[in-house]
Parts: sequence; structure tokens; C-alpha cells
Amino acid sequence: MVGSIGPSLGGLCETSLVKLDPGQILVCNKQKESIFAAHYCFTNFINYFMTKAELISKIAEDADITKVAATAALNSFMEGVTKTLKGGDKLTLVGFGTFSVSKRAARKGRNPFNGEEIKIKAKKIAKFKASKELSGKL
Repeated sequence: MVGSIGPSLGGLCETSLVKLDPGQILVCNKQKESIFAAHYCFTNFINYFMTKAELISKIAEDADITKVAATAALNSFMEGVTKTLKGGDKLTLVGFGTFSVSKRAARKGRNPFNGEEIKIKAKKIAKFKASKELSGKL
């Protein structure tokens, strides 16, 4: 993934993320001697995720189509998954995984600010289970 996390925290760490091969490490450039800055860089690298815009760019590049067409394709996919799940059905993509809906029961919880007991309503949540093939590639 390519992205940028700098400048951050008052200039403690300024670097760019680059695609790494297994065994390579992230190096923080232009950092003042600070363990906190190194920890910040490492933490942000670990928590880096691909954005929708980056995914659209990747799809457009790989499929040799425009970003407008890639956006339409991705939006259509997301809409199809949403409609399927709203209907209570599962969506299985062989070799990738399964999207499904799970029901979370009502339960009691605690307000973290004052410790007061609260009721948490039942709700439906979307779930994704990766296939063995996808899990094996990770």
C-alpha cells in the first residue's frame, strides 16, 4: 500500500508508507530522537487500510478501465451485497468468502462514563467469513 502519515504529532515523525515484502521493516525518516515517534510510525503502519478511492484506482488499473467505470462497478457490487443481506439471504463468492446477516440479542451494558447500567437493543449485523482459499493467501 502506498500512503502517507507525515507530518504528524508536531513533526515527530514524517514518512511515507511503501509496499513492503515479507521480512522488510518500516523506517521512520526525519524523526527526532523519540521512542514515541517510532512507536507512532509503527502503529500507523500496522493499522493502515485501503480506502475506497485506492480500491477504485486498483480496480481501474488492473481491469484497464476508467475510474468512473470502476466506481460504478464497485458501487453496483456494494448495492447488490446490501440488497441481498437486507433480504435475509447470504451471498457466497467461491474462493473469496461469504457475506451474511447475524442477529445480536438485546443485552445489558454499562455506560463507561458513569457506570450506569443501560439496555442495548437487539440488532442485525453484517458478517463476512473468509473462504479457506482467501485465508490461505494471507
